[in-house]
Amino acid sequence: MNQVQLFVIGDEILSGKRQDRHLTRVIELLNERGIALAAAHFLADDETRIADALRAAIDEGDIVLSCGGIGATPDDVTRQAAALAFGVPIERHPEAAALIHQRSGGEASGNRLIMADFPQGAELIPNPINTIAGFSCDHCYFVPGFPEMAWPMLEWVLDERLPQLHNAEPPEEFRLRVYGVRGESDLLDLMHDILARFEGIKLSSLPSHGGPGMRPHIEFGIRGARGFAAEAFMCLRATLKADAQIEVEDLKLP
Repeated sequence: MNQVQLFVIGDEILSGKRQDRHLTRVIELLNERGIALAAAHFLADDETRIADALRAAIDEGDIVLSCGGIGATPDDVTRQAAALAFGVPIERHPEAAALIHQRSGGEASGNRLIMADFPQGAELIPNPINTIAGFSCDHCYFVPGFPEMAWPMLEWVLDERLPQLHNAEPPEEFRLRVYGVRGESDLLDLMHDILARFEGIKLSSLPSHGGPGMRPHIEFGIRGARGFAAEAFMCLRATLKADAQIEVEDLKLP
């Protein structure tokens, strides 16, 4: 269990009324700790669909970081979806309710206390912005959709609940561009050879037709364990440079 999935939940994201900001920031938070993001899902406020996606992640043994849908309005159905996915009822969490009471001076209404209703057995995720907690069930972590709350809460999750995922030596990545190639198909044999010789590295290939001031090219990236990725990259680079018809532009070298 070391794969991390991101769920971004909300009709407003899928309708285009609001632009997602979570994906880029979560990737940054993970990269800072040497963790790779395995998948990202953008989901509507649909209890059944969210529950199905959660079950699929749970069956894979993956970790879920979920942003959105834990407020008190009728469209906030993430807590119900989590309860459905884990097969438990919703119940009021006494500590979460106490935090809401404390924030409101002991006069929290019943509607406001809905935000203390979590799947049975849930644990709290502290919210440093307004103290209204998120929650976790097993290895699924649920925070609000507001970035100013979600991001520090996710940092807490990564550092306090998931320190075992941190990699003291995060993977390295190196990049170059090649010019003078008709297309990726001309270099498929080389790509397959690199992947076979350096098992475990990731190789990316991004063709571009060019643009203003830019010739058509292919941008290659090699990502993998420290030292091993550099060796694979230098092998790729040397092979490309040995072809007199190919021009290589170094972007990020070992």
